[in-house]
Amino acid sequence: MDGLPSSLTYHFWDGGPDFPADPANCGFYVVPYMKGAAVSVRPLEHMTRLRVVQTLTAGIDHVSPAIPRLPAGTRLCNARGVHDASTAELALALTLASLRHIPEFVRAQETGNWHPGMYEALADKSVLIVGYGAIGSAVEDRLLPFEVAEVTRVARSARTTPRGSVHPLASLPGLLPHADVVILCTPLTEDTRGLVGADFLGRMKDGSLLVNVARGGVVDTKALLAELESGRLLAALDVTDPEPLPEDHPLWRAPNTLITPHVGGPTSAFLPRAKKLLRAQLRRWAAGEELEHTVAVAE
Repeated sequence: MDGLPSSLTYHFWDGGPDFPADPANCGFYVVPYMKGAAVSVRPLEHMTRLRVVQTLTAGIDHVSPAIPRLPAGTRLCNARGVHDASTAELALALTLASLRHIPEFVRAQETGNWHPGMYEALADKSVLIVGYGAIGSAVEDRLLPFEVAEVTRVARSARTTPRGSVHPLASLPGLLPHADVVILCTPLTEDTRGLVGADFLGRMKDGSLLVNVARGGVVDTKALLAELESGRLLAALDVTDPEPLPEDHPLWRAPNTLITPHVGGPTSAFLPRAKKLLRAQLRRWAAGEELEHTVAVAE
């Protein structure tokens, strides 16, 4: 990478078994991308002089368990903004593909079968976005040109935005029965783990679509399977629990289900945005300035 502060010394670690330098001398740790939780936290116990942990993901669930063991004052920063465009694109693609039965047409093409008919459109649908942060807002940006009837926003706490109100999580029971499409963008926290369980799913209207571009653990897989196998709901999932999804898992064969292998973030849009973030954060750190996107501080 060019454009980095010359006052710092850099070492590249790709998550391999050997470290390129003594981790004890590391002050600013950029977590290797897409290497899994075990690799992500492995050097942390040796980083006794650590001041910053910078993830390249919006979610921090793969490193958050290590926060209590970090040196006091160490900042954990996420990659807010890096994945907004890519993840929102996929959320829209999954929604359209599921509603318009694109997987069915792909399978029909392989056998030369013609399947005309009447199918659902995104236009005039009511969409509920659960997790209205940067990614949730980017999803709404892409929904509006498709002439949806309504976008309802839900986040951890209520607030007002230029586009309208954001409802708290506690409002979900009253909002779910009115949504044609529910898009999950929320981070995985203790409050959201298993949020989409039997009660949540049971309140969704018949024939509605659940789209998950958040984390697999937000959804109770057993409860979702029950709804899918009954034929009452549809699902489009970029993330699952467990993940990777074993080849013999019943979710692969559930009716009205579209699955992609956690590809919301890793696209051609990732690298330039990740580099921009790291340049900005390292310049601030080298200059003794406040970092952006701090989500936790070790005590």
